[in-house]
Amino acid sequence: MKKLIISAIALLLAGSMAFAQTGTQADSVKHSLNVGLHFLTHGEICAGGLPRASLSTEGRSAFIMGRVRVLADYQYKQWFQTHLTLQNNAVWGMNGNLSVGLYEGWVKATAPFGLFAQVGRIALSYDDERIIGTNDFANASRSHDALRVGYEGYGHKVHAILSFNQNGGNVYYGTYYVGGAQPYKSMQTLWYHYDIPVFPLGVSLLFMNMGLQAGEEGSVYNPPRTVYQQMYGGYLNYHPKYVTVEGAYYRQSGRWVGEGMGAIPIQAWMASAKASINPSSRYGFVLGYDYLSGDDYVPVIYGGKLGMVHHDVIRGFSPITGSRTKFYGLLDYFYESAYINGFTPGLQNAFIGASGKPWKGLDCGITYHYLAVATQLKDLGSTLGHSVDVQLGYTFNSFISLSVGYTYMMGTETMARLKQEGVGQHAHWGWFSLVVSPTLFSKKWK
Repeated sequence: MKKLIISAIALLLAGSMAFAQTGTQADSVKHSLNVGLHFLTHGEICAGGLPRASLSTEGRSAFIMGRVRVLADYQYKQWFQTHLTLQNNAVWGMNGNLSVGLYEGWVKATAPFGLFAQVGRIALSYDDERIIGTNDFANASRSHDALRVGYEGYGHKVHAILSFNQNGGNVYYGTYYVGGAQPYKSMQTLWYHYDIPVFPLGVSLLFMNMGLQAGEEGSVYNPPRTVYQQMYGGYLNYHPKYVTVEGAYYRQSGRWVGEGMGAIPIQAWMASAKASINPSSRYGFVLGYDYLSGDDYVPVIYGGKLGMVHHDVIRGFSPITGSRTKFYGLLDYFYESAYINGFTPGLQNAFIGASGKPWKGLDCGITYHYLAVATQLKDLGSTLGHSVDVQLGYTFNSFISLSVGYTYMMGTETMARLKQEGVGQHAHWGWFSLVVSPTLFSKKWK
């Protein structure tokens, strides 16, 4: 396998160099360099949805976070490109404000006929980002250390992604991987997309095999091992003049790793449908429905506390590397904030919304979500609650923008019981994001 990968990269690079040498003399621009900055100042305040004491002024969750990025992009002719993004991301007042990390850093070679190879730390984003996305609203965002090779041309796109993660350069102590930057130890993904000519329809197929660390380091009874989980399915995007219709269906199989529970088989799935209607550039409407399968068993009273029935099969769908706040409400109350004991009852999300542009530079929108579990709960209703997201955004110029938002979650007894004891049923969450992203330097030369 390693020899095959190395041979493929060598052939691609050879083709790229040949392409560079045979390029037309009419192309006088050989080099281009762009350097920019990206400043994000983001603040949040949240009340309710946590122990009821948080409703007091000092008990509320509130913080301001700053994210600074330095971006540099260099390209040689049409066949070689390298990109670098350095990032500092910290809450105001916390230790570590001076630490700088690498968010992106990769090189890419493009050969004739659309072949390419890319290696390094890459921000991966595919389709609507439900399965693979940057999750940029989470501020720190997500990137992957990976090799990506593929082909793009004539409406077809084929990408293969390979990744292997480790905590350090271990020589003698194996490849035990816990507490790293990624939830997975290894990942192999194949993605195919086709845009049908003339007809405004795009179709994507995805298969992901993810290796997860199981067992305990140095344990005889629960020895370290890698178990594998698969995600496969497809995405459709039909976009005639005034309407965009999206649909997705994915299945999850393999084995799930639970703390102290070993590896358990997975049989989970999800489906979604969304329609966006834009009769004018000034306003539009959206409606849709998401269904994520859930576990069969629910928490039960045991010894005065909530416990959980043993699982033989995990049926709770988990979008491990997706951009979650895009789909289930901006409060993201269901996957970033887990249910008690790791229970996953699934999710039904029916939503409807409207957006408008009252004047140039101003965007506003409101979305209502009806939220329910996807399984039958003993002595509890299926409805989790109702959520309303309100957003306003203003673009001052090409590199300065401000957005603000407010979410109100009206939860039910089911929501409170499934989260944790002493949780308020209602939650209020407000936020703002100021983005300043100027280009410092842009140069092209022979």
